[in-house]
This record gives sequence, structure tokens and C-alpha cells, in this order.
Amino acid sequence: MISAVVLVVLLGALAYFRAPVLAWTVGLAAWLAALQFIFHCPLPLAAWAVFAVVAAVLNLPPLRRAVFTGPVFGVFKKITPAMSQTEQEAINAGTVWWDRDLFSGKPDWNRLLSFPDPKLTPEEQAFIDGPTEQLCAMIDDWKITHELKDLPPEVWQFIKDNGFLGMIVKKQYGGLEFSNYAHAKVVTKIATRGGTAAVSVMVPNSLGPGELLQHYGTEEQKDYYLPRLAKGLEIPCFALTSPYAGSDAGSIPDYGIVCRGSYTHPRTGERFDDVLGLRVSWEKRWITLAPVATILGLAFKMYDPEHLLGDKEDLGITCALVPTEHEGVAIGRRHFPGGAAFMNGPTWGKDVFIPLDWIIGGREFAGQGWRMLVECLSVGRCISLPAMSVASGKMSTFVTGAYARIRDQFGLPIGKFEGVDEAMARIGGYTYQMEASQDLALTGLDAGEKPSVLSAILKYHNTERMRKAINDAMDIHGGKAVVLGPRNYLARAYQAIPIGITVEGANILTRSMIIYGQGAIRCHPFVLREMKAAMANDGKEFDAAITGHINFVISNVVRSLWLGLSGARFAGAPRGGEVGVYYRRLTRFSSAFALLSDMAMFSLGGSLKFREKLSARLGDMLSGLYIASACLKRFERDGAPKEDLAVLQWSVENALYDVQQAMDGFLANLPSRMLAAVLRKLIFPWGLTLKPASDRVGTQVARAMMEPGATRERLTRGMYLPKEEGDAVGVLAHALEAVLATEPLEQKLRKLARDGKFVSVTARERLAEALAAGLLTQAEFDAVSRARKLKRDVIMVDDFDKMLEQHDDKLLQRLIF
Repeated sequence: MISAVVLVVLLGALAYFRAPVLAWTVGLAAWLAALQFIFHCPLPLAAWAVFAVVAAVLNLPPLRRAVFTGPVFGVFKKITPAMSQTEQEAINAGTVWWDRDLFSGKPDWNRLLSFPDPKLTPEEQAFIDGPTEQLCAMIDDWKITHELKDLPPEVWQFIKDNGFLGMIVKKQYGGLEFSNYAHAKVVTKIATRGGTAAVSVMVPNSLGPGELLQHYGTEEQKDYYLPRLAKGLEIPCFALTSPYAGSDAGSIPDYGIVCRGSYTHPRTGERFDDVLGLRVSWEKRWITLAPVATILGLAFKMYDPEHLLGDKEDLGITCALVPTEHEGVAIGRRHFPGGAAFMNGPTWGKDVFIPLDWIIGGREFAGQGWRMLVECLSVGRCISLPAMSVASGKMSTFVTGAYARIRDQFGLPIGKFEGVDEAMARIGGYTYQMEASQDLALTGLDAGEKPSVLSAILKYHNTERMRKAINDAMDIHGGKAVVLGPRNYLARAYQAIPIGITVEGANILTRSMIIYGQGAIRCHPFVLREMKAAMANDGKEFDAAITGHINFVISNVVRSLWLGLSGARFAGAPRGGEVGVYYRRLTRFSSAFALLSDMAMFSLGGSLKFREKLSARLGDMLSGLYIASACLKRFERDGAPKEDLAVLQWSVENALYDVQQAMDGFLANLPSRMLAAVLRKLIFPWGLTLKPASDRVGTQVARAMMEPGATRERLTRGMYLPKEEGDAVGVLAHALEAVLATEPLEQKLRKLARDGKFVSVTARERLAEALAAGLLTQAEFDAVSRARKLKRDVIMVDDFDKMLEQHDDKLLQRLIF
């Protein structure tokens, strides 16, 4: 029995710590020797001979390949699903970073905490405090979306003159050359004031001509276009999406045929004859900034049927820059995205001749367009839409926290009703999760990474949390948020939700195909190595990869069982106390996720990519692990403030609960029921033990949102905060301060009323009566009057004439006051 226990402990330790094959061999040899010479259990020579043969096969690579991995390699090559060129380029795009640790089953928490905190340079901070603050002050979102349907000319000019369109352009070309972190914070601040302005600034700095030129453009293209883009002399747009392709960009029907032709340069008027170029035909829709663009980035499939460039006929997707005034380029009328008024529209052309040197990067980048796009997309999807989602969270947190404290019913602020505080906790928690997740990814970006998997996680989960946060904010505001007008600071964001959900990869597609579809191959320690070995027919590399993979699976089986049985109590953590529990739970679920991932690939093979519901749940697991770890990183970055412990608990506990539920759903639907039953016992030996954050924690989050303090400030930092009492958002801070200051006086007045001290009926008359009777001083009377006026300003909605055109706020004020 002792020897058996020793064997179990030995094997468990070797597996848990992922010991190499040699360590397994030495450990088992030592146990066999102990069995024979210490425990006096004589082993026949045949047993030693079998052990020696197995040890030789496992430890000698040539022998291992001949006996074991070679035959497996033959089968693997046959069953590995073929990948299209676009799939291969998407898989190869970008880099893996912290997501690889989460896929490993053994995240290195010290590595996470060692990542540098993202910071703004003095120049970047000055830009946010100066021009960005000024731009926000110029934005009247109601006027832009309801009256002008566009940014005012002076706002457009301010954006151009101050370099907002060239934040990513290097200084040598006249741009600002901001970090990705600064770029995101500028977009976030603008978006808290107006979505139209944010999108108009965001697009030229996101996926489009500017970024593609910097990475792939010829020196001539860079020298001409980048200074013009930086100064706003060019307005770029990028035409990728086709009515018939949508998210399946690889099947775009737009094409360009290599040929010789003639054209007149639209800028210089110079005529060029008998030039080698392309005759391009396209139809694009939903192209942001197309109606005002001066330069069109165009993606199309390139063909060379006459072999003017070489032997290959189908060259693949290509990207070109075409001035919009070029002969044959058509820009259609505007689309009307809901809730915003940014410029968006169609473009088309038929047999438009362009020279080869208009291809981004020149002739040598012909056919490289898809790789260029997916590599740049991995950066852009970490910045633009996640930043706008963070802005929506901050805005919802700020206005809802204040409104729920100012607005009262049944003698209580509405935020103190449990049904309301439950929704408020979601707003605060989602805001914390969104910003933490983006800031961690931006840290990687500014360190030179291009985290394609994390960018997909951010795109999906930040926009979904934006949707939920705004919905909850709308519900809490009730009638205040129903009526459109200058006072309604939520409705336009609510109307614009589908934009963020749909663009840069529709969320359904992103969740069900992209997050895990890329993650399983890119982040897994061995799968991509195995696939590349199969494609290269490299048996030696496959042997090393598959051996490591088997050890990886065995380790995760043992780790999942032990961490599940022990509740991860003995797992390592870089911090103690309540926070340390979260690191240990994340380690447990990282091991379980790695095991489920391997078992999914093992049992389903190539069909896994068509099992989108299962793939989506695996993506949810990876996403939840990332979000929870990002929140822990943010908490440490902020100095582990005790005031933020409740919002951290809400964020991490709900993210971990989501991981658990995704695992439960995956196991409930895995086709192999026997395998699912075994995995459930390994991963959840005590059942589903995690719960979402408690009601008590949620109430703490809601209360922190309603009171001025460090947590509220950290949740809303970086947003634009107007100071004027006449501003629909600006009045909230003044009203909150006034209501809190006069709350004891209002309680005094209510007590006087209960005691029968007043003759009058209305609140205004009783206030005057209290002043006349000396029950209130003049200063107290003035403070209460001001607080009540500000409170009414917060609650009131707008009214218009019968045609919903003329708005007269002053008339309402005269009637009331």
C-alpha cells in the first residue's frame, strides 16, 4: 500500500509539474528499484526488460519516430483539414501574447504583473487635456445628429488643423506618432461626448490607408500621402465590404485585371499612355467617410490572365490607393447609420484603369492584400470599437450613478432600491471589465505585439458589454431616456449600439468562429507546430511537438482533477487574501480549459470548426479567463485600493462564473457523451461550485457609483466632463453635490411636515413658510432652492412644437420658476 501511494504521488507530481520524458523515466526507475530493494518485492527480469524497451522508445527520438510518432504522423497528415489561403493568412496574422499563457493551463502570474503599466507621455497628456478637451467642448451631439446630420464645418476644420487624423502617422511625416494607448484614450474621451465625432476621428487612424501605408507603402507613397493625411489635406476611407461578401471578405466579387492602358492623373493632369496597370471593377457598401473621402483604399481580387506579371493567373486580394476624383470612381449618396451622423456610403466603379504603382506597397505587394489587412486589423480591433465601448461604459456609469442618487421615489433615491442597484452593479462592473481588458491589450500593442486573438475578444466582449451597460442605463433612467432631445444623453448611444455590434466582424461571427478558431491554433503550445510540421512533411518536428502535446494533455488531466478536488487551495498565487483566491481559481480553470480544448480537437477533429456553438463556448472560456486576469492586473496597477475591492470582486467573480457556465454548456453538448461524463468528473468533482457575485457586493458597487469618491472617479476617469450647469451632463455633478449637501435639510423639512408644523401644502410653499418662521436660515433656504432647481433640471425632458422641430427650453423654465 505504501509503494502504491508513493507511485500515485510520484506520477501525480510528474504530471502536475509537466516533467520531461527523461524525468518520468528516472522517477519510475527509482520507484521500481525501491519496490525491489526497499519494499522487498522482487521483480522478474522481464519486467525490467519491458521497462527498458519502453524507456528507450520514449527517450530516443529516432526510435520513437520509427515505432510511435511516425505512424501517428501518417494518420495526422490524412485527417488534418485543409486550410484556404485566407484561413492560413488569418491564422498567421498577428502574434500571441498573454493569451498563450491562458491557453497553457499554467499562467505565469508574475509575468502578468510584470507587464509595464500603460502611461501617457507628457505630450500625449497635453493633447488630451488641450485639443481633445477643446474638441469635446465644441461638440453638440443633438445638433449634429438631429439638425446638421454632420459635424459642423468648424469642428471638421479643428480636427484637421490639430492633427486628430494623423495620430498614428510618424512625426517624420508630420503626424503625432502617438502610442496605441494614447490613441485609444483620445477616442474614448471624444466618444463620451459624441459618437459622430469619435467615429470621424477613429476611422482614419484605424484600419485604412494611413496604417497600411506606414507598414507596407513604398517610400514614394509614404512621402506623398502621409504628410497630407496627417494635416487633414486627405480624408481617407477604406472600401472592403461588398454587398455580396459581408464578413466573408475572402469571397469579395470585386476584381482587377492586369492589362496595359492609359489614364490622366487626377491631381496633376498629366497623361500617361501604354502603362502596365489594372482595370478594376467594384461595388462597395457601408464605407465610413466615403462621402467626404479624397483618397479611396480599395480591396479587390487581382487576376493576370495574360501573364503580364508572371506565371500565376490568380494573384489574390490586393489593396490599392485611388484618388476619389479619378475618372470612373463613383461615390454614392449617404447611408444613415442609426444614432449617429458620421459620413458613410457606397462607392463603385466599372473598368477603372489604375497604374500598378497605385497598389499599396507597389508591384511586389500585388496579391498580399489579405495578409496586410488581417495583420492591421489585429491592431485596429484592439483600439477603436473597444475604446468607444469603454466610453459608453464610463458615460453610463457617470450619468446613471448621479441620476440614481438625485432622483427619488417613495422617499428614497432610486439607486437604493435593490432592483435598481442590481442593474447599476452591472454597469459599473462591465465598465471595469471593459477598460481593464483593453488597457492590458494596449500594453501588449505598445510593446510590439499584434495580439490577433485578444483583439477579437475585445471586439466581441467590449461591444456586448457596451450593449448591456447602455440598456441598463436606459432602464434606470426610465422616461428621462425615452424622450429624444438635447437633454437626453443616452438615446443616441442606445440607437448606435448595432453599429459597434456589426462592424469589424459581426459579433455572432466573431464569437462563434474567430475567437477560438484563431486561438486554438495560434495560442495552443503545440497545435500550430503540429500543423506546420504536417504541411512541411517534417517528421522530426512533428515528433517533438506531439511528444510535448501528450505530456501537456496528461498534465492537464491531473491538474484539472487535483485543482478541482482541492478547490485550487494549494495553487500558487502572487498575492494573498481575497485577491489570491482569484489567481488560484484562474489557474484551475486555465488547466480545465486547456484540457477541454484538447479533448474537443481530439473527439471532433476538423469538424470542430463547423461546430460553432461548441467553438463559441470554448471562446467564451478563453475570453472569461482573459477578462478576469485583466481585472486583476488593473487592480494592481491602481495600487490595489481597498475602495475598489467590491468592483474587482464583481468583475472577477462574474467572469469566472461565465467560464464555469461555458464549460457546463460545452460538456452538456459534446457529442461524445462518455467523454463528456469523464471530463465532468475530472473538472467538476464537487459539481458547479462557483456563484456570481453576491447581492452584497453588487450593492457596494452601486453605492460607490452614487457617491463622489475614488472608485467613481477611477471608473469614469478619462471621460469629458462639462462644467456648465446648462449642459445636460454637466448639471449632474452640480445637482449631485447640491442634493447631498441639502439632504439633512430636506429630512428636517419632512420631519416638520410630519409634526404638523406647516399650514401650506406644496413643497415650495412649505420651504418659504420654514424661512418665514425662522426654521431655516436664508442660506439654507437658498441652498435647498438651488438643489431643487438643479434636481428638476436633471429630471426634465425636452418638448418641441407639433412638427418636432422647434425646441424652447426657456419657456419651460419661465412656466416653472
